[in-house]
Formats: sequence, C-alpha cells, structure tokens
Amino acid sequence: MSNRISERRTPNAAEREARKVFRDAEAKVALSEYERAQRALHANRERLKAERLAREAAPTKSTAGVRRARPRRASKKS
Repeated sequence: MSNRISERRTPNAAEREARKVFRDAEAKVALSEYERAQRALHANRERLKAERLAREAAPTKSTAGVRRARPRRASKKS
C-alpha cells in the first residue's frame, strides 16, 4: 500500500507561475463567455420589450371600429 501524501511534491516557482498565468487566462475566457451571454440576453429582452410595446400601441381589429356606449343617465322621479 502506498502513501499518497508522501507521493505528492510541491511545485517549484516556475510551475506555480505557469499555473497562475493559465488560471488568469482561463478566467478571462470564462468571463468573456459570461459577458457575451449576458449581452445576448439583454439584447433579446430589449427586442421582446419593443415588440410588446408596439403590439400594445397598435390598435387591434376588435376595438378599431367599435364605439363605446354612453352611460345611461338616471331617470328623474318626481
């Protein structure tokens, strides 16, 4: 049976520096992917909002030619 802890070795300065550089580069890639996804999400939301506002502002066929009835006045009883 081997002892795994004793098989580990500490990285030297060059390996630590290389890991740091690669970690920073990977973080930038992940962040740029996140930003790209967020921009796409916001653009889609704005597009849908504009479409909804246009639909709400446009008169619909059912209400375009319909006139509203006047409210009835109460009859005066003497």
